[in-house]
Amino acid sequence: MERLCVILLLVSKTFIANAQFNGFNCDANFHSRFPAERDISVYCGVQTITLKINFCPVLFSGYTDTDLALNGRHGDAHCRGFINNNTFPTVVLFSISLNTLESCGNSLVVSTAHGPNAYGNLSLVQIGNIAGYIDTPDPPTVISYLPGLLYKFSCSYPLEYLVNNTQLASSAAAISVKDSNGTFVSTLNLLLYNDSSYIQNLAIPMSGLTLKTRVFAAVKATNLDRRWNVLMDYCYTTPSGNPNDELRYDLFFGRCDKDPQTTVFENGKSQMGRFSFEVFRFVKHKNQKMSTVFLHCVTKLCRSDDCPMLLPICGKRKKRDVSERSGGASDNAVITAGPIITRSDETPSNISQLAQLNGPPFKMNSVTSALISAIAILAVMSMCFFILSMSLLRGKQTPATSLSGSHNPAFS
Repeated sequence: MERLCVILLLVSKTFIANAQFNGFNCDANFHSRFPAERDISVYCGVQTITLKINFCPVLFSGYTDTDLALNGRHGDAHCRGFINNNTFPTVVLFSISLNTLESCGNSLVVSTAHGPNAYGNLSLVQIGNIAGYIDTPDPPTVISYLPGLLYKFSCSYPLEYLVNNTQLASSAAAISVKDSNGTFVSTLNLLLYNDSSYIQNLAIPMSGLTLKTRVFAAVKATNLDRRWNVLMDYCYTTPSGNPNDELRYDLFFGRCDKDPQTTVFENGKSQMGRFSFEVFRFVKHKNQKMSTVFLHCVTKLCRSDDCPMLLPICGKRKKRDVSERSGGASDNAVITAGPIITRSDETPSNISQLAQLNGPPFKMNSVTSALISAIAILAVMSMCFFILSMSLLRGKQTPATSLSGSHNPAFS
């Protein structure tokens, strides 16, 4: 009899759970429980933050999708999620735009700390942290038999570094916390232009750019919230596309060191950093007709008021491989452009000397041969004409000379 009662109780619970999940993609065997940490997923995007909440435990707890809202804004329809029943399990989706994240009470906190970047350059590092929560409303009564649901989330965006900060803090079965990391690096591009108007992209001819040609470069942010400006921390060149190449030439390091041929036009004042430099060749390419130059920039994102104080600290630097990470920092935003192909224009005398010493024998084409032959024929004809003229002139002068030289006997 007792076994029969237990079986009936289990069947009744299963029937009630199935009825409770009716119409939604839920499994009573797995979802008849209160929410847990695994029930919320956070995707930190460039323009939006997307939250996915497993709806089945919400149903089991006695709530509907309209009871979930961002930061207690239950009266604002824009702060509620929407059901997606095309997945298993059914989820409630929330989409938070970074342009209007404060409208539903989400907070943005930018923290600043001293630290070295990937190259050992001491500077101030910033992290943008966006945080909020999703909860259910409190009943208008003194007591309630329903558990209060609370989902906490946060996204940490590197403004040069990615910081892994995944702390879990839960005080009850109905509280879920999810921290995640995002990155703005996909919004950054390093572009090359022909002139200071920064309109037409640089066109590199097949033969390469002439040495000392001025190239205009820009680190540009696209599809990024307007609150962030671009700050070029350190720009340098390498002969290969590897930013960790041991051989490199620095163009500028913040406001501390700058190549004499490099001019910085704008840095940290908008979503575009601009500078120019004269192209050169790496000496290691001395036996090549063309030299390749790759441009790299370590870039930060900062609020307009913070950008000036985030420039590197002068006099405290050393070069270090990108793979050598420090402390809790990783994934610096190193933007690369290239290759910039330059050519070595030798002088005619140098080319002649190289041809005589190292090059193959000089070969004339048909036009040159014909021209040299014509000049030789003209020279021979001129010489023959000169000899003939001298002979004729000497023949005319010979009789007068013999008459003037003969003896006259009448004067003896």
